[in-house]
Amino acid sequence: MEETTIEEHGRSLAAPIIFTIVVAFQLLSRFIEHKKKKGSKSGVENQLRGEIKQMYKEASSLSQPSTFAQAAKLRRMAASKEKDLAKIQELHSKEMKLSYDSYSKGLTILKVFTFFSLVCWFWRLPVAAISKQLVEPFGKVLSWRGGSPPNDNVMVGIIPWLILSTRVSKFICRKVFN
Repeated sequence: MEETTIEEHGRSLAAPIIFTIVVAFQLLSRFIEHKKKKGSKSGVENQLRGEIKQMYKEASSLSQPSTFAQAAKLRRMAASKEKDLAKIQELHSKEMKLSYDSYSKGLTILKVFTFFSLVCWFWRLPVAAISKQLVEPFGKVLSWRGGSPPNDNVMVGIIPWLILSTRVSKFICRKVFN
């Protein structure tokens, strides 16, 4: 009697734990994508931007015919610094892309390994039991590889649960990061 109680208790916790794992992977994936798109600005870039802005401000204040040469010189220097800034941004962008791509690949490998382990672990075991009335038209689909129902419940298999959890976690993450 006590052994079946522990087994049922483990089954009742399996579904929320698996869902939490799937949501965590999805949140990490979205976080990496968000950071990759956003990028980060270095101190050198900010300093160059400030210098360029200051040069253009000084050049626009020199509007006299006698200061035309000085204003043109400041504009040329600002244009040169803009080119330097563009090179620095391109190099920084490539570095960021490479680092975030490696994080993304590592996360994908870990996700595949974890999902494969969960599928192997729960292959013939049901992850959750849901009342037939709640999932009336989809009972057969959800019970695939979940085992036979002992009573008026649908036993949910690991593969349908992973698919359902992934879809729900994508919806949740879209709401969090938008």
